[in-house]
Amino acid sequence: MTSSSKPPINTTAVAGVSLWVGVLVVLSHWMGEQSHRWLPVSASTAAPLVDNLFGLETAIGTFVFGAVVSVMVWVMLFNRAEKYDESDAVPVEGNTRLEVIWTAIPFVLLMAIASWTIQAEKELGTLGPMEHIHLRDPIEQVGGYAGDRLPSEQVEVIARQWSWEFRYPGANVSSTELHLAVDQPVTFRLVSEDVLHGFFIPAFRLKQDVIPGRAIDLNITPTREGTYRLRDSQFSGTWFAANQADVVVESADAHSAWLQQAAAAPLQPGLSVAVEEYATLSGGSRRGWATVPPAPPPQVNVPGSPDQPHDA
Repeated sequence: MTSSSKPPINTTAVAGVSLWVGVLVVLSHWMGEQSHRWLPVSASTAAPLVDNLFGLETAIGTFVFGAVVSVMVWVMLFNRAEKYDESDAVPVEGNTRLEVIWTAIPFVLLMAIASWTIQAEKELGTLGPMEHIHLRDPIEQVGGYAGDRLPSEQVEVIARQWSWEFRYPGANVSSTELHLAVDQPVTFRLVSEDVLHGFFIPAFRLKQDVIPGRAIDLNITPTREGTYRLRDSQFSGTWFAANQADVVVESADAHSAWLQQAAAAPLQPGLSVAVEEYATLSGGSRRGWATVPPAPPPQVNVPGSPDQPHDA
């Protein structure tokens, strides 16, 4: 064999590497499917889009992790230096093929994630377009805004330190427990009375910042009956972690019956864990650190129950 001739291809090594790559592909696909089980229950039309994107990223991450660890294990087992060998390894330079490979593979993976993300964002925008409207006052009525053009129920969501209030203008109902009809689109108008809050229902897979001085329209279609939790995803002060509310998704008939029953109920203080805890701490000897006094609980028709079990 002359110095210019190429070494023969090691078919056994190529077959072994190909087989191991196939194993990693199967394992990555399985991990991508399993990743859906790590998330809360899927309860809106937006959830499958987010879950599929998460599954793709999990699968790609599994493949890259498995490939890197495989190379590390191979090197440690079969390419270790002899004992007491402290010499430097032979440098590898000018391997254009290797440089092209390790540039092309990350590029393809990133483009796959970017393409899937763009498509998911496009479909999310079709399912629930959002509008930002600058308000003259902290709270304005729902009627008369652009969301009236949408064929959906309209609910005004008022965030404050530290409670949520939900108003149903069509039924003249207010509540500190959110009720929605399954498979029926709903348009939320999100407003804040004080600071930045985060409207986040994990089962719906959508999160929207609630910005003071703006009204933000957000559209969601729940697809699974059950009780879920609305959480404040922004740090809005001492009791922001307690700023939660139940989200009850029920049948259309049950939802209509709830609205009728709520409309006949008298106004009463809504749920506010922060108000109760603040009163307890202020009345005792332990003052703790300085904090903003919680806003009084809103007057609502239905306060809800703090002990109701929820799915997510």
